[in-house]
This record gives sequence, structure tokens and C-alpha cells, in this order.
Amino acid sequence: MKRRMTEEASIEDFPPSFDAVNSPSHYNTSGIECLDAIQAATDDGYQYYLQGNIIKYLWRYRYKGKPVEDLQKARFYLDRLILVLENEQDKDTG
Repeated sequence: MKRRMTEEASIEDFPPSFDAVNSPSHYNTSGIECLDAIQAATDDGYQYYLQGNIIKYLWRYRYKGKPVEDLQKARFYLDRLILVLENEQDKDTG
């Protein structure tokens, strides 16, 4: 079953694990998720933003002292990128 993004994708679309990975409170101000604001501001560049974060967390996971958390963060951004691409494919084919 495919997950669908609405016009304004929300962090709630993603399965919860640890708050430090999926929804840290310091990235939500006045009910606006930072990722939602970044997506709105970057439009087509959003995929590159996600890709950059995937690379960052994979790059540093051995060195920052929290390897599992960094790999979970990489997976979070990878899952979000996959969702963005799935929704683009759906738009193109349907």
C-alpha cells in the first residue's frame, strides 16, 4: 500500500520511532514543521535537500557518538524522498 502526500506533507505521514529522529520539538514552531516550510520554500529543490541530508547522516554515523540515531535519521530522509518520488510517479501516470 502506497502512502500519499497531501499538498502539504506532514511529519505525521511517517511512522514514529524516536522523537529525536521523526519529530524533534525544536523543529516545530507555532504548529509548522520545519520540513514542511523547507518543502514549500524549495519546491523542486526539495529532493536535493533530502538527498543531502541522507548523505550527511550516512557520512557521519560512525563519528558523532550516536550511530543508530544517525542511521535512523538517514532512513527518515530516504523514506521521505521515496514518498516524494512515488507521488510524482502517481501524478505522471494517473
